[in-house]
Amino acid sequence: MFAGNFARGDAVVRALALLYHDVVEGGDWDASGFPDPVSATYKLERHDFERHLAAASAVAARRGTVHDLLEGTLDPPPVLLTFDDGGASAYGCIADMLERAGWRGHFFITTDYLGTPGFVGRAQVRELAERGHVIGTHSCSHPTRMARCSWDRLIAEWSRSAETLADVLGAPVRVASVPGGAFSRRVAAAAAAAGLAALFTSEPTVRCRVVDGCLVVGRYVLRRGAPAAVAAALASGALSARLRQLCLWNLKKVAKAVGGDLYPTLSRLVHGHTRSDSARATRA
Repeated sequence: MFAGNFARGDAVVRALALLYHDVVEGGDWDASGFPDPVSATYKLERHDFERHLAAASAVAARRGTVHDLLEGTLDPPPVLLTFDDGGASAYGCIADMLERAGWRGHFFITTDYLGTPGFVGRAQVRELAERGHVIGTHSCSHPTRMARCSWDRLIAEWSRSAETLADVLGAPVRVASVPGGAFSRRVAAAAAAAGLAALFTSEPTVRCRVVDGCLVVGRYVLRRGAPAAVAAALASGALSARLRQLCLWNLKKVAKAVGGDLYPTLSRLVHGHTRSDSARATRA
């Protein structure tokens, strides 16, 4: 499915992949991407993202894309900047900011939302690819608990979304990211069966693995309120920053297991109250 040393099993594939979502201005969290309280916590103000980008640029040993991994260009581990959901800010401001700083990003598109309010349209996706950015699928519908989907649903989510993007771009789409952080080996196996060569997760790890011929790449998430120093620490590969994210990720994993089907509802309630409190404080 792919070339490179790791395909022969004689190399360890490592990557420092950072996960972002949307970038907005003036606290207008609903301007780009999904308009709900939980999604809002993953969105950054433009001036904050500018600081993140400058901080990561100053320390990254090598800026890269997933193509470096697939082609076996492995040393030093590349820093990859990824953006989930396909919100309008991907085209509206993020791509311009990346290009001015000498980066190319990975934009993962939720295809059922193409061209709807708050999301990029087909022409914009096509232009992003022409400008050198990596376009991948983020599923069709963004299932809340993708790891719990049936096998047939998983195949449909991956294959239909990849076909939609291939139609937009006029070229195959072989890269994806898992929505909602709901990863399992079965999700990766379905991605491989749908013809995808690389799948990004939300697991905070630099070490990649292969599932049925599909390269699985972990990522470190940057949420609203994270200081630029954290982006710099992660982009530099600092062990302390990586371990902190791993601990938090494992705690969240336990919470999801305990909460079960109630976890998404509880999360929305918590973040909804937090957002309301923040808005009242701002008005005061």
